[in-house]
Amino acid sequence: QVQLVESGGGLAQPGGSLRLSCATSGFAFSDYALIWHRQAPGKERERVASITGGAQISRYADSVEGRFTISRDNAKKTVYLQMNDLKPEDTAMYYCNAMNYWGQGTQVTVSS
Repeated sequence: QVQLVESGGGLAQPGGSLRLSCATSGFAFSDYALIWHRQAPGKERERVASITGGAQISRYADSVEGRFTISRDNAKKTVYLQMNDLKPEDTAMYYCNAMNYWGQGTQVTVSS
């Protein structure tokens, strides 16, 4: 049974940082790309960052390039999203995704 469980969301001030984690189980983690998405109320879902299996090539949305870093720990079957210099527009529910499986999401709110 494939499971993805996000954690690490919360309230941050503008300019602050958060680190999201997505712990997984039930599939060959190291073989698959992992993707972080986000969705703010009233907005379409946005693909934030991705990291491939194998060579671990990462890609980012323009909106987060230079501020967010995606990484993975294959031994722990966990993918991370380090978010720095947070902005109010980063406020959203953040989801991790692998293949056709999704976690339940973790809320990130950026506000002073």
